[in-house]
Amino acid sequence: MAMLTEAIELTLFPAVMAFAAASDLFTMTIANRVSLMLVGGFALLAVLTGMSGADLLAHAEAAAAVLAVVFVFFACGWIGGGDAKLAAATALWLGFTHLADYLLYASLLGGALTLLLIQFRALPLPQLFVGREWAERLHRRDSGVPYGIALAAAALLVYPHTEWMTAVGGI
Repeated sequence: MAMLTEAIELTLFPAVMAFAAASDLFTMTIANRVSLMLVGGFALLAVLTGMSGADLLAHAEAAAAVLAVVFVFFACGWIGGGDAKLAAATALWLGFTHLADYLLYASLLGGALTLLLIQFRALPLPQLFVGREWAERLHRRDSGVPYGIALAAAALLVYPHTEWMTAVGGI
């Protein structure tokens, strides 16, 4: 059982984050199943690791706090619904202990991504990308920012420092 738990801790969260980033890059959407996989994976690990009720509640509170804030961002049109759900599901995994680091990294990486896209959109689309729908969409000035990339990258920067990873010896 311990080996299964370690395998889930080592692979599930990073794999889902990589999928979320790729999905947002290529389609500008993050499907609901991504956030549901994160919530389900967290629940499974909470049971397998014997997480206390108090810790479980604290992680749920972190997710609820993020969801409340990102709901406002979504309502204002600042982020997409998939980004909002991904941020809240990520907060569930990280809890309050790592939430500030996650939000700081997500903000910095999101700003850098936005600046890169502004530069990319100011130049002609490289011939290599002509005819590729995802690249042409990304290049359009009226297109949004695939912020899920920044959210996923920030999560992957923070994840090695979480209790999930320290339980398997850290990385």
